[in-house]
Amino acid sequence: MNADGKPSTLRGVRTIHFISLGCPKNRVDTEVMLGVSDERGFALVERPEDAQVIVINTCGFIDAAKEESVNTILEMGALRESGSCEKLVVAGCLSQRYPEELAREMPEVDHFLGSSDMLKLADVLAEGAPRMLVGNPAEHTMRATDPRRLSQGAHSAYVKIAEGCNRSCAFCTIPSFRGKQRSRPIGDVVDEVRRLVDQGAVEINLISQDTIAYGRDRADDADLTRLVERIADVEGLRWLRLFYLYPETLKDGLYTLLAEHPRVLPYVDMPLQHASDAMLRRMKRGHGGARLRRVVERLRDRVPDLVFRTAFIVGHPGETEADFEELLDFVRWARFDRVGVFRYSVEEGTASGAMGGLVEPKVIASRHRRLMAAQRPISRERMQAMLGASVEVLVEGVSEESDLLLQGRWWGQAPEVDGHVLLANGSARPGELRQAYVTHAADYDLVADLYAPDGSLPEPPPGAEDRPPARRAEAAPKMRLRVV
Repeated sequence: MNADGKPSTLRGVRTIHFISLGCPKNRVDTEVMLGVSDERGFALVERPEDAQVIVINTCGFIDAAKEESVNTILEMGALRESGSCEKLVVAGCLSQRYPEELAREMPEVDHFLGSSDMLKLADVLAEGAPRMLVGNPAEHTMRATDPRRLSQGAHSAYVKIAEGCNRSCAFCTIPSFRGKQRSRPIGDVVDEVRRLVDQGAVEINLISQDTIAYGRDRADDADLTRLVERIADVEGLRWLRLFYLYPETLKDGLYTLLAEHPRVLPYVDMPLQHASDAMLRRMKRGHGGARLRRVVERLRDRVPDLVFRTAFIVGHPGETEADFEELLDFVRWARFDRVGVFRYSVEEGTASGAMGGLVEPKVIASRHRRLMAAQRPISRERMQAMLGASVEVLVEGVSEESDLLLQGRWWGQAPEVDGHVLLANGSARPGELRQAYVTHAADYDLVADLYAPDGSLPEPPPGAEDRPPARRAEAAPKMRLRVV
């Protein structure tokens, strides 16, 4: 800070701070705004107290996300009112959903952008822009030519293949403020992936609101199988992962890619939401529990080494104890590798929000705990089965647990949601893909030793589990961990 209390600039460059809330799709939008600010010559700073401009990209999906967004705006608004911030910008789903209300109740906010108005940040930074810049989401689809700066290192990136959604799930508000599905052209997505790989990305994660429906809104022959084929052929790409597949039968070509292509990971993220026929009907999911079982069985049968992530909602209106017990039985039967559980909250403007049969909050909380408790031993067993295995790990950098450890992920761990591999011995650079030997396993994380370039292993530290004799014979002298 300067003596007058104003934020300092970096050698005369104006400073900006970003806060991104919500899902990976929001992160991509924030990274586009980061690219816009770079083009305008702004310097990114880590502390909001040091920024002349603060941009908050909000989430408006459920009550907890809306509350977090509002609290963040109020916190940053205090900096705006104290004079340490010259301009506060609120963007994203919350301002798209409630533009007039936010503008009326938050005078400390200088500009509002909607969920598809990232490029309008250029007008804000150039001065003279109107306060309300919330536009029509249907008029925007991301393009490969949009500026973008990755926010979590160059080695891994999310790529949005479509905007909006055509589904009518009873609990979801997203189509109302993200619009109908708008799939990008295959060539445009491939161009973006190629540019990201040229910049150092080895892992690409495809995302949208309804990934399996990619291309159905287009007049050309675009579909998800063709898109994945094209992206997987980008030279330099090593890992390609699919997120947010709606639970329906995949095309044969996509099964083949998941099962056989060396760069298409046999990892499926498919939110199933429930397993009871009655609940799936109330949720307007278009299928029943028997169909979900067939989908799970077919994926397991056709994709060797499949890692299956899913998500469920507990406490939706009308959910009885019998419905919940059916969900518990389904989870125990399916033995998913990863499970996320969300507590239902009433959302205005949704079919679910108008239903009777609300479940008491304490019952919802109890069901959340019980479902997570049912999944935990399954996850632990999956992790324990990897002891003694050699896995390919994407090194991410220094561990969050200790600066004496490195941290990474094997291909069965997606970024941000699936745990980590702690690398207790060896040295590597962030962004490298390296072979590692698993020595310990917890419920969601692994501990491993990196192989040396000659294929040998460092000796295990005192107290580590013994390796098989063949591995011990190959071990090299212990290497002190260093980050290079």
